[in-house]
Amino acid sequence: MDPNAVVETFRRTVTEHYVDFQGRCARREFWYYVLAYVVCYIILAIIQGIIGTSLLTGLFSLALLLPGLGISVRRLHDIDRSGWWLLIGVVPAVVGGLLSVLAFMSGSVGFGFALMALIWLACLAAFALLIYWYVQPGTAGSNQFGPAPAGA
Repeated sequence: MDPNAVVETFRRTVTEHYVDFQGRCARREFWYYVLAYVVCYIILAIIQGIIGTSLLTGLFSLALLLPGLGISVRRLHDIDRSGWWLLIGVVPAVVGGLLSVLAFMSGSVGFGFALMALIWLACLAAFALLIYWYVQPGTAGSNQFGPAPAGA
């Protein structure tokens, strides 16, 4: 693995594909972006701990929210899946959170905790499925989302 390629992939994704949800993204490009993101996040977390603030990682995550969503959608496109599959973990979390609040408000604390546990298990399974899809090889040749990415 070439560190320069990781940095270049991260730079290109953030500058040239900031809000790009069209086309496809190769597996290598996606995982290079994730690696650079995690390394930057850890460095910022260390700096944040030294200077005693909790603002740096939050701003970093907010600034890279759209590029992260874009590259995730393009990665799903590469395996011929719609980008809407990203919501597979968000929908149960939101619905379950609302149902849990209603259960707690009605006095059903035990039911609320059981419901929350089931919802978080569903979210965990959904995110595991997304990771499984992210590691799959892309569709050979063109698919409904465009031609194969360069270098795939």
